[in-house]
Amino acid sequence: MSAISAKGRMHFMVFTGTSDAQVMCRFLARLAGHFDRKVRLIVDRHSAHRSKAVRAWLTDHTDEMELHFLPSYSPELNPRRAGQLRPQTQPAPHPPGQNQHELAAETRRFFHHRQRQPHVITSYFIARHVRYVIDG
Repeated sequence: MSAISAKGRMHFMVFTGTSDAQVMCRFLARLAGHFDRKVRLIVDRHSAHRSKAVRAWLTDHTDEMELHFLPSYSPELNPRRAGQLRPQTQPAPHPPGQNQHELAAETRRFFHHRQRQPHVITSYFIARHVRYVIDG
């Protein structure tokens, strides 16, 4: 799970299992801990994002976090998903993991590498058919 900003920052959390409300709440808590101001996230309409548990967490943390939902069926408004960041024509720098532990380690390596490339992250927000507002 990851959050990216138009200024090139990336925060992520690698987990095993299902992306559910508990995982989302853990991610939101970790993300809020990195900032001394309110975080506003633009999210899709995944069921975990709209769950009662997440809504309850947000109610308890209104000064720290706010979610804004993309319209239904609007993939053109969603910056490239983190799992699709590596160009398809470029081979992976390491072979894919042979088990869950190795796959999680490879995923962490990839995201740590991408965190050191803010110019790549900011490029996710550039699309000819979409107009974005990016803070100076």
